[in-house]
Amino acid sequence: MSEAQTHVPPAPIAVPQSVQAALLRYRVIAYVVGIGLIVLVLIGVPLQVWADNDAIVKIVGPLHGALYVIYLLLTLDLARRIRMNLIVMLAVMLAGTIPFLSFVAERKVTAMVMGPQRRV
Repeated sequence: MSEAQTHVPPAPIAVPQSVQAALLRYRVIAYVVGIGLIVLVLIGVPLQVWADNDAIVKIVGPLHGALYVIYLLLTLDLARRIRMNLIVMLAVMLAGTIPFLSFVAERKVTAMVMGPQRRV
């Protein structure tokens, strides 16, 4: 085979350790915020409305709010490290306010960050 016919795949792009650490922090908080929001919306609010029991909302609501602030900060940190587009960053931040969407955003962000490394 000639030099022109030989196809050598490009070398995978190494993702810096600082980006991998920021991604791990983001992934953990995305799951925690997502689970907290699901508990709040699917269990706490129905109990508050139909059973007149606001115990879960009183506990999970403020906890979710505090964790959401951490989610925003960790999303900002990751976005800064990978130079994420502003619109994409805002969409990822808003994903923490819609039940189940933080899980989808987490998968997409992980694929965006680690995608070049996985293509071998």
